[in-house]
Amino acid sequence: MHAALAPLKRWPNQQPFLFLLLAAATWFGLYQTLNPAAEALVAALPVERDSHLGGALQFFFYDTPKVLLLLTGIVFVMGMINSWFTPERTRALLAGRSEGAANVMAASLGIVTPFCSCSAVPLFIGFVQAGVPLGVTFSFLISAPMVNEVALVLLLGLFGWKVAAIYLGTGLTIAIVSGWTIGRLRMERHIEPWVLAAKAGAGVDDSHTLDWPARVRFGLDAVREIVGKVWPYVLAGIAVGAAIHGWVPTDFMASFMGKDAWWAVPLAVLIGVPMYSNAAGIIPIVEALLEKGAALGTVLAFMMAVIGLSLPETIILRKVLRPKLIATFIGVVAAGILAVGFVFNALL
Repeated sequence: MHAALAPLKRWPNQQPFLFLLLAAATWFGLYQTLNPAAEALVAALPVERDSHLGGALQFFFYDTPKVLLLLTGIVFVMGMINSWFTPERTRALLAGRSEGAANVMAASLGIVTPFCSCSAVPLFIGFVQAGVPLGVTFSFLISAPMVNEVALVLLLGLFGWKVAAIYLGTGLTIAIVSGWTIGRLRMERHIEPWVLAAKAGAGVDDSHTLDWPARVRFGLDAVREIVGKVWPYVLAGIAVGAAIHGWVPTDFMASFMGKDAWWAVPLAVLIGVPMYSNAAGIIPIVEALLEKGAALGTVLAFMMAVIGLSLPETIILRKVLRPKLIATFIGVVAAGILAVGFVFNALL
């Protein structure tokens, strides 16, 4: 048995491009079967398709494999891309650059680098020690969780390129402007002294020496690590989304998160900040809210607050920042998110 499986285990190492081609064909083949399979599952159950339960079950059976397939595909691709972006290379790209253009570069790097709020402390320390300006560092730290590749591709797959482009553009704008604003405030004195006193580690960047089989393994390892961690959040998010889809009246949701309620955007941000989720878990809820008549600006503000201003990240950052700088960070980013919500509710 082990001898028979050995060629399969060695396959990505020996024929990486054939492996990628067949994996892509399998992925697209599975994706095309999602809706018929979901409808067949609901039809096989003793429920009415047009009932609340039938609608909720169809949503769950369709979205669960859809989100997991999208998540697996993008995590694999970004895992390969991330093999070129080690922390050492990212710090080297940003160190010694002036603010302004560097904020744009930092926010852009945040999209494609594999860092989340859990990496906030080591990244912050490494950037500061490498001479990266404080505002530039914050542009990266805001962009990395908020405008991540998982959220971008899930939005593209579920809502189309216009919503994905709006999310990308507004998220980058918040990261760039917020980082630049924090840099202008000159708040370096509010960094904990031990961070400034510590010596920077040299780090070894060996990303340029990797071959294609190694980069494929990076992608597979990323799928095992990331999808293995977030799938419970995906199921929980889809379950909440299914309940909203099946039972929450459209008129109620439109009145609660619609354009006419001026307080909807601030309330969405306040609700989103203490929640702990990730893009994969929050996107199905966003999908259900929009289907029920919630305004796009309000929903965007809610999503950005959940993944860009999470309570766990704030607690982690307290290890390296003093309260005044943390409060400034939260206030500046929240103001940007509120502006996005109000502007898009007014324009769309």
